[in-house]
Amino acid sequence: MQLSLRERKFPFPAKEKLGCLSCVLSPSRGGLGWGWGFRVSQTNSETGRSREKRPLIVIAGPTATGKSALAVYLAKLFDTEVISADSMQVYKGMDIGTAKPTAEEMQGIPHYMISIVEPDRGFSVGEYVRKAGPVIEGIYDRGKIPIIAGGTGLYIRGLVDGLCDAPAADAEFRKRLFEEEEQFGRGHLHKKLNEIDPVSAGRVEPNDTIKIVRALEVFEKSGIPMSEIQSSHGFRENRYHPIMVGLTMERGELYKKIEERVQNMVEQGIENEVRGLLHKYGYSAPLRNGLGYKQFAGYINGMYGRDEAVSLLKRDSRRYAKRQFTWFRRDVRIQWFSVKEDQSHFKEIAEAVGRKKQEVRSKK
Repeated sequence: MQLSLRERKFPFPAKEKLGCLSCVLSPSRGGLGWGWGFRVSQTNSETGRSREKRPLIVIAGPTATGKSALAVYLAKLFDTEVISADSMQVYKGMDIGTAKPTAEEMQGIPHYMISIVEPDRGFSVGEYVRKAGPVIEGIYDRGKIPIIAGGTGLYIRGLVDGLCDAPAADAEFRKRLFEEEEQFGRGHLHKKLNEIDPVSAGRVEPNDTIKIVRALEVFEKSGIPMSEIQSSHGFRENRYHPIMVGLTMERGELYKKIEERVQNMVEQGIENEVRGLLHKYGYSAPLRNGLGYKQFAGYINGMYGRDEAVSLLKRDSRRYAKRQFTWFRRDVRIQWFSVKEDQSHFKEIAEAVGRKKQEVRSKK
């Protein structure tokens, strides 16, 4: 039956695994006989001791491909729980624009990392990983394998591969940079970043202020370009054995799904949602940068008309989906599946996960 989910090495002074990922740089019953308790041994290169790697199911892909619906299907099949990897669904009150699954759509499956912080500030990948870690351990303690589902590549990468050491966030420094960007105009900070770290500058869009600010912050606090820190770390801590699946769709069909999603948001009242958030929190970072929120905030602030806000949201959603594809395509561990209207790909994916499990167990 068709589900009706709305689609959605460096000695720093204040060293903290906050996650250079956060600033950079882009853009889940036994039907298959899963051995829930199996682990994969790995030797720690520093201590020489064996440590255990546990499986982690990951569902990735661009917006509007049905990741949430698939996560619910697999969670019911494998009797497990879901952890969202969506950088906007973490915010309370940002519901329509982020296509958060409703209680009905969750179908009784526990979901985590949704609506956990107020949208009056940014939320880094480091914070996400630190909060999601105990949730993952709790699911393992209940004898289940967690499902990670979402389209935020940085969150998934941080969970699967770990974080590099980077300076802690500095709210005052960030505030000064945002004010500087307003004073000198859009693109000013990107030019500044290009002077000190052209590699990082080349990885971000000139208007992606949050990521640019984080890269500048890291250099300011450490004296080391973000790109060098990332290159040194390599992002391969391998704390888990990830079983990664990706959802893909023909471009024209995906764009059609995106347009349908945007229209649903409008009908569900995204404009009123944004008005309420602006009244309560002001023009905060999540509202300045979140898809749907920044476009309608611009309309509400008199920058353009309502129709243009809708048009901009459709355009920016298409661009975001393209960036997501580009990000996830780089990860060779992801096995890709084409989305089918009748959701027959759900069964294909469940069977593939079962085969992957058998492969892993045979290597023990």
